[in-house]
Amino acid sequence: MAHLLLVEDDPLVRSALIRALTERGHAVISASAGMPGLTRAVEDRPDLVVLDLGLPDLDGCEVLRMLRAVSTVPVIVATARDDEREIVRALDAGADDYVVKPFGGAQLDARIRAVLRRGRDADDGMPAVAVGGLRVEPAAREATLDGVLLGLTPKEFDLLHYLAVRAGQVVTRRELLTEVWRMAYGGADKTVDVHLSWLRRKLGESAQRPRYLQTVHGVGVKLVDPGP
Repeated sequence: MAHLLLVEDDPLVRSALIRALTERGHAVISASAGMPGLTRAVEDRPDLVVLDLGLPDLDGCEVLRMLRAVSTVPVIVATARDDEREIVRALDAGADDYVVKPFGGAQLDARIRAVLRRGRDADDGMPAVAVGGLRVEPAAREATLDGVLLGLTPKEFDLLHYLAVRAGQVVTRRELLTEVWRMAYGGADKTVDVHLSWLRRKLGESAQRPRYLQTVHGVGVKLVDPGP
C-alpha cells in the first residue's frame, strides 16, 4: 500500500480517483489547489504525489517547481493538456511521469506502482559506480562530478545510474524507456531525449560537445570515461 497525495481541483474527478485508488489498496489524502497541496506534501510526506496542472491558484508546473525545491517525492502529472510542449514543460519542472486525461484508475495505479518500484529497485544494496570523475551513489541517491554534487531530479538520477552501470555500452532509447521509465516505446516519444539533454547540461556538456554522454547515431547513447 502506498500513501498518496492527490492534488486535483475538480471535485468529481477527485472523488472518483480517491475511490479508485482506495479500492486498489492505497491510502489517499487530497488537496483542491496548489498551495494546500504543497503544504500537505511537506507535512504529510506522501510516497507519491498525483498532480493536476489546471489548478485554481497556481499553475501545476509552478507547484511542481516549488515542490522540487524542498522534496524529491515522486510526482505523476495528471493533465488534460496533451500537447507535447506541455508534457515537456511538466517533465522539465521535475515530473517523474505523466498521464493524459481521461484515464482509468487501473492505468494510474499501474503507473504509480511502476514509479515506486523503480525507486526501490534502483537503490537497495547497489554499490557506488565511478566513471572518470563521475561518481554515482545509489544508496544516497547522489551523484558527484569531480567532487561537486550534481543537483539531479529523481528521474535524472535513475537515467544516469542506469547508464553508469553500463559504462562503455551502447544503450538504445527503447531500452531506456522500457527499463528506466517502464513505459512502452513510441517512435514520437521525446521523454528520453529531453532527459538526456537536461543531464548533459548538468554534466557541463552538450550534444555538440559531448564528454561523458556520447550519442551513437541511429543506435542510442553510451556513457564513457572522457579521459584527461
